[in-house]
Amino acid sequence: MSNAAVVYSMTAFARNSSECEHGRFTWEIRSVNHRYLEPHFRLPEAFRDLEPHLRERLKKQLGRGKIECALRFQPTQGNAQLTVNSELVEQLNHAADQVHAIIGPGNALDALQILQWPGVLASEEVDGKALQAAALQAFDASLATLKDTRAREGADLAEMITSRLDKMNDIVAIVSEQMPEALAAQRQQLQTKLDELSGNLDNDRVEQEMVMLAQKADVAEELDRLNTHINEVKRILTSREPIGRRLDFMMQELNREANTLSSKSLTALITQHAVDLKVLIEQMREQIQNIE
Repeated sequence: MSNAAVVYSMTAFARNSSECEHGRFTWEIRSVNHRYLEPHFRLPEAFRDLEPHLRERLKKQLGRGKIECALRFQPTQGNAQLTVNSELVEQLNHAADQVHAIIGPGNALDALQILQWPGVLASEEVDGKALQAAALQAFDASLATLKDTRAREGADLAEMITSRLDKMNDIVAIVSEQMPEALAAQRQQLQTKLDELSGNLDNDRVEQEMVMLAQKADVAEELDRLNTHINEVKRILTSREPIGRRLDFMMQELNREANTLSSKSLTALITQHAVDLKVLIEQMREQIQNIE
């Protein structure tokens, strides 16, 4: 078995049918996103005892999702063997003879009446344990199909998220290249305004204020954190554990840094880059809601 990491979607559907000597099983399993693992079962009365075993199987295979499992069982027609309870028939016949002795002849029970008597005819007993084992085997096959579907959809989600992360990397790199020029332009703009002011100015104090303004406008830390968070999301996508909640948390962190970048923006172009980052983050966040 491969140890490669697999991203699973929580949205999937599986329908499998299988047969045994006693009938045909049809399982339908539907899975949608949910904060926890929440299974629901619709089972024929004869299979109600299977629910604890089914829950255990789900817990071993799935981490999250609202799971609806429905079983239909169609017994095989024409294979049931009928047996006659000979002892009961003899008792009925003896009782009829006793009644005849009292009320007289002419009211004898015919064969059809005897066959209709409760307990005279019995169908062949089906091995309940074997039937339940067959139902569980059919469920395992359906569950495997569901996991395969979740894995295929999860792979598509992971590819989509990775492509957005790469675009974010490109945007962060562009903003990093633009920042020195933006900071220099801000400094020049402030210097020009100060030169236009009349009166005596404390040059040292002016320089300190300009340095402080430049520090407040500098987004180097935010850009570094964005890169760090992007790399962490990529690492999480390679994890072999359920990752949906961690990815959701990382989207919050990415959005926080994008908001800070927007609030510190020195140019309209950098503001647009921040907006583009937030759009990409929101696109990922929507899809991450479906990841286990």
